[in-house]
Amino acid sequence: MAAAIKACDQAHYQEAEKLFVVALKEAERFGPDDGRLPVTLNQLANLYSKQGKYALAEPLCRRSLALREKSLGPNHLFVATSLVNLAALYDTLGKYTQAEQMYQRALAIKDKELGPDHPDTATCLNNLAGLYQTQGKFEQAAPLYRRALAMREKSLGPNHPDVAASLNNLAELYKDQGKYAEAEPLYKRALAIWEKTWGPNHPEVAIGLSNLALLYQRQHKYQEAEPLYLRALAIKEKSLGHHHVSFATGLNNLAELYREQGKYAQAELLYKRSLTISEKTLGSNHLETAVTLSNLALLYFMEHRYKEAEPLFRRALAILEKSAPKHPDTATSLNSYAALLQKTNRKAEATVLRARAKAITDYQSKSITK
Repeated sequence: MAAAIKACDQAHYQEAEKLFVVALKEAERFGPDDGRLPVTLNQLANLYSKQGKYALAEPLCRRSLALREKSLGPNHLFVATSLVNLAALYDTLGKYTQAEQMYQRALAIKDKELGPDHPDTATCLNNLAGLYQTQGKFEQAAPLYRRALAMREKSLGPNHPDVAASLNNLAELYKDQGKYAEAEPLYKRALAIWEKTWGPNHPEVAIGLSNLALLYQRQHKYQEAEPLYLRALAIKEKSLGHHHVSFATGLNNLAELYREQGKYAQAELLYKRSLTISEKTLGSNHLETAVTLSNLALLYFMEHRYKEAEPLFRRALAILEKSAPKHPDTATSLNSYAALLQKTNRKAEATVLRARAKAITDYQSKSITK
């Protein structure tokens, strides 16, 4: 199992899958009441999720949950772990109602078993707050993030990495709300904690740098954003390697910055490099691959390179509609492709795509108002 987890962490997914499948066969031999079986199911499901194989991940998560509920009872902490795993999968797929139910049930278990001030309870609060944030339910997310931050500061101290994570989460919420002045000091405090704890070249530091850079980018402070993105990219390349998914994300972030500034040639090179890594590491049908395809397509659209943009939009949509048909990103991609069709005098086709996009946004609106 340790070798499989290590391979997964290093993004060696084919090797990890073979090892996890062997581990699962061994765990099956111990029977359904043995704790090793749900653990292995969760690990394999996590691997499939990382590769965008959500249809394979979901039944494993469900089985893990069912086994634990049966052998441990509905209110055990391990049941809460399985609930969180399944909720995270539903969150990724845009199944927010199901995700919320799972997160709330997990939170109730941890609140009862560990107490309202336990760090694990704070983590569950963060998960639920993140779900609300994704749906634009900012007023519901904010008090949960603040409560989690206060709990972690009290139990772990003001300079713990988990406190930095809570600071970062609250800053992300403020950024989404356009409260940039409130977000900036939280990002900086989180970054300072991570640098002090892990050193200046740790991947967590790269995440903090990228988040602060995006804050500046949103405010069109491109000169402040670029060196942060570049430093984050250098950290990821050194610590994770230039074939890692996180490095591909860093390339995509920098490309977005260049695209906004009209530096299309520089952006195109980065998008293509990011896409190559994503396709090789995650596969051609992963949601992250779809995001980069959409971004590159949008770049070509902005340059009026419609013939090059269209097949990329089509590829991205095929992935999104298969893996996350009700996700907001799918609606965004549909609208972007509709704009291309409109520009190329295919108004009827554009209308169809916009209707499909509207159906998704209407669905999400109903989920938000529930």
